Amino acid sequence: MKVIFVGPSLPDADAFADDTMVIRPPACQGDVVRALEHGATAIGLIDGQFEFVAPVWHKELLFALSKGVAVFGAASMGALRAVECQAYGMVGVGRIFDDYASGRRMEDADVALLHGPAELAYPPLSVPLVNVDATIEAAIDQGVIDGGEALRLSQAARRLFFKDRTWRRIAETSSIDTGQVRALVATAWTDQKRQDAMELMRAMAERPSPAPVMVWSFNATPLWRKLYPQLYRISEAD
Repeated sequence: MKVIFVGPSLPDADAFADDTMVIRPPACQGDVVRALEHGATAIGLIDGQFEFVAPVWHKELLFALSKGVAVFGAASMGALRAVECQAYGMVGVGRIFDDYASGRRMEDADVALLHGPAELAYPPLSVPLVNVDATIEAAIDQGVIDGGEALRLSQAARRLFFKDRTWRRIAETSSIDTGQVRALVATAWTDQKRQDAMELMRAMAERPSPAPVMVWSFNATPLWRKLYPQLYRISEAD
């Protein structure tokens, strides 16, 4: 069973899942552990919660890897955790992961957005910076804007808090006509998070789940043993 945690990056993930995949909402701390307890043989982390709950703990991803469970990450929280845990065998997928892994992108907030509830299919209420950048790049390639306008839009987007970052606010902050920006988005809109999320699902579907090559030992710290005593006992038995 391959468990994939996904929400606003790919709200229609069920349409791309095969019969080996179980789609679950964006992960928070403890969800990966529960997936392992329910028999997950591979984990795909795309979206994660972070503002009002504890985010996915690196330690639970490392525990999964230590048990030979393949762990993939992409697009959003998954890309961040994949960069942080790649040395331990987590597999990063997609352009956003590559940008963080190479150092071209540094800020966690670049993937953040405000969105509506799951019941409404996570409608976006703001635009993440990774999608702004991809759209501006596509607009340049298509000749929709020039380099000066692209720089103004990019700088404006970076001055906005992630919850306030909409194309209208970007246009206002950059002093570029809103109609011009609206036309740019209609022509060149690029949802990089969605593309990377779909790439992760293809990767998990097309490749057998590789068992991580262990060159390290999982450290069951006192906090880990307190939070997950049942898993600690299993680790000791192994």
